[in-house]
Amino acid sequence: MARATLIGFSAVAMWALLALLTDASGAVPPFLLSAITFTIGTGVGLVARLIMPATDSRQKIPPQVWVIGIAGLFGYHFFYFTALRNAPAVEASLIAYLWPLLIVLGSALMPGERLAWNHVVGALLGLAGTFLIVTKGGGLAFDARYAFGYAMAGVCAVLWSAYSLLSRRFPSVPTSIVTWFCAATAALSLVCHLMLEETVLPVGAGQWLAVLGLGLMPVGGAFYAWDIGVKRGNIQVLGSASYAAPLLSTLVLISAGFAEPSLRILAACVLITGGAALAAKSLFLRKQATSGAEA
Repeated sequence: MARATLIGFSAVAMWALLALLTDASGAVPPFLLSAITFTIGTGVGLVARLIMPATDSRQKIPPQVWVIGIAGLFGYHFFYFTALRNAPAVEASLIAYLWPLLIVLGSALMPGERLAWNHVVGALLGLAGTFLIVTKGGGLAFDARYAFGYAMAGVCAVLWSAYSLLSRRFPSVPTSIVTWFCAATAALSLVCHLMLEETVLPVGAGQWLAVLGLGLMPVGGAFYAWDIGVKRGNIQVLGSASYAAPLLSTLVLISAGFAEPSLRILAACVLITGGAALAAKSLFLRKQATSGAEA
């Protein structure tokens, strides 16, 4: 379980590169960028199929798995982009980032899972740290004019947490299925682009390399790693630790010279790291108990 949890957290680490690579990709509109990067993500899955052990082709994939997977990957991005078009980015992003907390709380409804106080407190500490990062130390100004955008951000949070939790109910479904979720998301994103956006392609090798990086990591490899984590890892720990994504993203931007370090970032680091450690307390104690029993 610990290994699967770490693999799942590698997805969080890859998502930390999303802001930097998206900024470096130029003025490509969101749905077109999603279509291109998820196409690359599909390629990641196809290459993995060539080098990984083959799965049983006779295994039947339940219809609900297709609905959960496509709704999770495409639905999250569709409603997130819609939220940003209809509400201020700070408030919309913070609402959308309720999904780790919803994963932790929703895990109590999963068979064989037990929700402890440290999971909830750890997730709340992570949310507090994310608040400091997203608001840049300022306040929130929810305005009734943007109610639709806020609602779309809320749908984002519910969709991604539901996708993560429901995926856990199908542990026997191979991670290779994510390949086809990515393909469907790419196709649907292209349809949305043609209907809603003007075409602006990356310019120059630098922007194309940034798009390639997005497709290989935050939009490609991350979803395969996340699938392993939510199916076989400790989902409460993974949910709480997911609040590290905005923190790591900010640290990446600081390292690249796009942001300045501050006491606010330090405070967020303490809150998010402390929350993740608190949420993982039971995992560490279980591991120690197992080691002691084996000795």
